Amino acid sequence: MFFSVIIPVFNRPGEAKELLESLAQQSEKDFEVILVEDGSEFTCEKVVEEYHIKFPVRYLFQENQGQGFARNNGMKIAKGDFFVILDSDVILPPDYLSLLKKAVSSRKLDAFGGPDAADQSFTPLQKAMDFAMTSFLTTGGIRGKLKDPAKFQARGFNMGVSRQVFNKTGGFLDPNKAEDIEWSMRIKKEGFRLELVQEAFVFHKRKNTLKSFAQQAFSFGRNRVNVSRFHSEAIQAVHMMPAFFLLFCLSMFFTQVLAKSLFAIQLLLIGSWSILILISASQKFQSVNTGFLSLITSFVQLLSYGLGLIWESFIKLTKG
Repeated sequence: MFFSVIIPVFNRPGEAKELLESLAQQSEKDFEVILVEDGSEFTCEKVVEEYHIKFPVRYLFQENQGQGFARNNGMKIAKGDFFVILDSDVILPPDYLSLLKKAVSSRKLDAFGGPDAADQSFTPLQKAMDFAMTSFLTTGGIRGKLKDPAKFQARGFNMGVSRQVFNKTGGFLDPNKAEDIEWSMRIKKEGFRLELVQEAFVFHKRKNTLKSFAQQAFSFGRNRVNVSRFHSEAIQAVHMMPAFFLLFCLSMFFTQVLAKSLFAIQLLLIGSWSILILISASQKFQSVNTGFLSLITSFVQLLSYGLGLIWESFIKLTKG
């Protein structure tokens, strides 16, 4: 068996069903699925039973430990040569596994990370959140549009490793604090080949409200600092940009009173960036409404991430 697909789930049987259905539609059939229930109250066991006749699938229940350790437990019992790790809120295009298999084999990859995208059926807010998380104008392209695929750091919603990588590295060290980024960096330090496979994208069907999206981005900022506890080089200039963006926006409250000429320049810069966001998102989704929502989610994502990074950096500094 080539692929073992590992899916950690916590109280999301509806999401799991959508993902399993997309797996049933895959053109590549050489795979098994291991769904790991991480201490859920609302379980997926009955959902999983519906798919036994469509492909090999196993259900594993554990007491709540966090998604990182749930994935580890799934990989421990996996039969495949290559483990594909997915979040429960993604949906796969029908050729996902076939494209991934081709890339892994032809490029001799030990591990991979893939991007996420928004399907046309998604709500305007889901599309706007996707834009905020993936656009070059907001994240610098680090989530799927890097020129050098070897610099990519895989994310747990769409990543995979060979059995050899798991056996050598032991999997995730943390249950849920940017554990995917930490493992990506450790995999590369062990000499394994981890690259972005841009064509192996997933549709990321986020269920966030604007409030929960802000909370998630805040956590992402904090988690990047958490990774730096394991890898000092984890925070690069691109990760600091949201913090600079936050400070830039805050400074405008003072410059409008104390330095009006500087405030005018800042206003021009933030206005130009906002117009670019609006035009880019409107063109991408063929909707001005989604363009305006993308502008809102872009501000929310950057400001929240920046605040989280500054907050956790301060905590790290004070604790020594």
